[in-house]
Amino acid sequence: MSFNGIKASFLAFAIIGLSSLAIAQDAASSARSITVIGQGEASGPPDRASINAGVNTLAPSVVESSEQNQAIIERIMAALKQEGIEDADIQTADYSVWPEQQHDPRGTGEITITGYRVNNTVRINVKDIERLGNLLAAVTNAGATSIHGVGFSVKDTVALEDRARAAAMADARARAEALAGLAGVKLGKVMNISTSPGGSYPMPMMGGGREMAMSASVPGISSGQLSINVQVQVSYEIR
Repeated sequence: MSFNGIKASFLAFAIIGLSSLAIAQDAASSARSITVIGQGEASGPPDRASINAGVNTLAPSVVESSEQNQAIIERIMAALKQEGIEDADIQTADYSVWPEQQHDPRGTGEITITGYRVNNTVRINVKDIERLGNLLAAVTNAGATSIHGVGFSVKDTVALEDRARAAAMADARARAEALAGLAGVKLGKVMNISTSPGGSYPMPMMGGGREMAMSASVPGISSGQLSINVQVQVSYEIR
């Protein structure tokens, strides 16, 4: 073998050796780390609400039932406008018509239609949560036969999310320091962070029942607190 051939072979072995050493160092470096999961939660009062108000009517014909239903809906719409609710915050959530049937008590199998029911439900977004009780009273006094789906939310969740992330990072650091102390090592720089928001928005319901809502008094409302949960996975270098 010529001198040039020997030199080329030597260089090839040197490159392979250095590459193997770099790989081994990278593996050792990545192995010397602590990975933990931190949990963070932030809570705050809701500032928005939404409700479903429905009207259910029964009449001998579809036309009569629809007309009766529409008359009540129009009174509800007028009440909503008086309470400052804009048209953009009112949306039809359900409209259905079905026959009211009666089976022959003699067991003949004969079915008689005794009337027609019309149900019209509107979804109302309430931007001023302080007026929710008065709004519910106004809607029921206007003729709503059902109130359901009362829910609460926060218009701007950024502040809650920031607080939840900060709490999750602090929790991750505390967990990592505890593990490092048990292992007799010290934490170094943060090597990797990943997050997965686990937003949770409990929906407290209105106090009282249909009987309370039917009266002229303002229904009791418990808006409670809404919370956001954030989870982070953090890897720390150890030394």
